[in-house]
Amino acid sequence: MKVTTRYLGAIAAALLASTGAVYAQEDCPRGTLDSRYCDRDGDLVADAPTDPADWANPETLVFTYTPVEDPAVYVSVWAEFLEHMEEVTGKEVIFFPVQSNAAQIEAMRSGRLHIAGFNTGSNPLAVNCAGFNPFTIMASLDGGFGYEMEIITFPGSGIETVEDIRGGTLAFTSPTSNSGFKAPSAILSSDFDMVADRDFEPVFSGKHDNSILGVANQDYPAASIANSVMNRMLARGDITEEQVVSIYKSQTFPTTGFGTAHNLDPELAAQIKNAFFSFEWDGTALQEEFEKSNEGQFLDMNYQVFWDVIRKIDTANGVSYACE
Repeated sequence: MKVTTRYLGAIAAALLASTGAVYAQEDCPRGTLDSRYCDRDGDLVADAPTDPADWANPETLVFTYTPVEDPAVYVSVWAEFLEHMEEVTGKEVIFFPVQSNAAQIEAMRSGRLHIAGFNTGSNPLAVNCAGFNPFTIMASLDGGFGYEMEIITFPGSGIETVEDIRGGTLAFTSPTSNSGFKAPSAILSSDFDMVADRDFEPVFSGKHDNSILGVANQDYPAASIANSVMNRMLARGDITEEQVVSIYKSQTFPTTGFGTAHNLDPELAAQIKNAFFSFEWDGTALQEEFEKSNEGQFLDMNYQVFWDVIRKIDTANGVSYACE
């Protein structure tokens, strides 16, 4: 897969030609899913349409990776993986560098996005509002997976404990981010009786790398971030260990969930899934980038089980999965 004029033109064509169809609402079980979807098997994700005429089987497949960092960084990182997917599916696969979680969700909801990695916090929204079917996450070679939310500051900031943030400023990333907003909001409220706007001023940086660089450069006094992103930035030399100090680390959360749109032709969906699990990581740009956060394989996962803690955090924060 090459980043060429043809490549960029294919992106534009794929995004302009929406293949999404609004299916007739059915009288079916759906739980918290949007009314356009059904969940007859109770696994909390949208079923494929029952009518084969509603299955999508595009000649060009569009893939995105969650914008936790500058999307441009990942065009080359994913190139070999997408070439492998082209071999497995027999279709052209293009990388679309989406700029926000909301844009990523809307692209899948409208039928313009077929394969994606949604970050931890936006996974439930993507599942419920866009018909996302996640089936894998990255893991270490021994099967370990996940990351922690950390609250970081810089040396000499005067902040040594979480309570020292009271009366000051805390940088979040975006409202849909688990470690960049939802988890720290729930933890600060329940464990420290600290609420945004009442006890500290919240600001939003947009992305985890923005928050991390903001603290390292002393633009933000403190920030809540995903330590998997910070570890990759440390390994790349974007920041040094001397520039940041961690004052809180959470329990382990599942990392980015990868999957497909619910309405893909089941045979195509199975081929895409096979592409993830048959990809050889050794010597690839994907391995070089993600071994920085101790990840080296795609692990089969179940959304209902793996994202249970994230849904509980959403409940604690009063998050609604209603589509806007």
